[in-house]
Amino acid sequence: MKLHYKEFGSGPPLIILHGLFGSLDNWQTIARQLAEDFTVFILDLRNHGRSPHSKEHSYEAMCEDLLSFMEEHWIFETNLLGHSMGGKLAMHFALHQGDKVEKLVVVDIAPKAYPGGHEVIFQALRALPLEEISSRAEAEAWLSGAIISKPIRQFLLKNMGRDKDNRFFWKPNIEVLHRQYSEILREIDGTPFEKPTLFIRGGRSAYIREEDFASIRKLFPQAMFHTIPDAGHWVHAEASKEFVQVARNFLLDH
Repeated sequence: MKLHYKEFGSGPPLIILHGLFGSLDNWQTIARQLAEDFTVFILDLRNHGRSPHSKEHSYEAMCEDLLSFMEEHWIFETNLLGHSMGGKLAMHFALHQGDKVEKLVVVDIAPKAYPGGHEVIFQALRALPLEEISSRAEAEAWLSGAIISKPIRQFLLKNMGRDKDNRFFWKPNIEVLHRQYSEILREIDGTPFEKPTLFIRGGRSAYIREEDFASIRKLFPQAMFHTIPDAGHWVHAEASKEFVQVARNFLLDH
């Protein structure tokens, strides 16, 4: 599967992987800043953004997508950064293709299985009558009945596109993502990744707890942890300056 991507800068490669309902657009500001030191590739994962849709949405399938992308761009070893679902993919890739990863940055996710938390979002997105919606403001007003958080609504609305007839559609493959949601939540395992790894977590997020550190280090023996106190799960958006500084320092540290 050929993934949609954008490329910035020059230097050693750095591939950035977004989370569920995300896209490469969420990472352009960060990518441009890190492009001062790296050739940064931001990808739309399968069933997201402008990348192709598929009936399969597994970490194994996404791992194959990433392998194909690297081969197509003659990337033999890369730095890898992933957030949430993209962080799980980054971990899966490092645990199964460790020779192709130089350094790993995982943003606010652990390799453990998670309980669901997006059911209300799936229900709202599937129920939104796109054929009756004439503006994003109208869509947001409709979603506000189910999704209280305005930042989350605005994040989700970035997934709306218009077709050639100016009708709205969802860019992500909502039905497949919903059907394979348990696959997205599952535990990640594999051969321990022995190279430098940084976990960046939000101080106001519960996705990585201190009691997870020991199990994380079994898979990532060199794991280091950095907490950004005033950030939640979207660490890179809520505290972008500190996030870029921490990620850059780690990636450039020899």
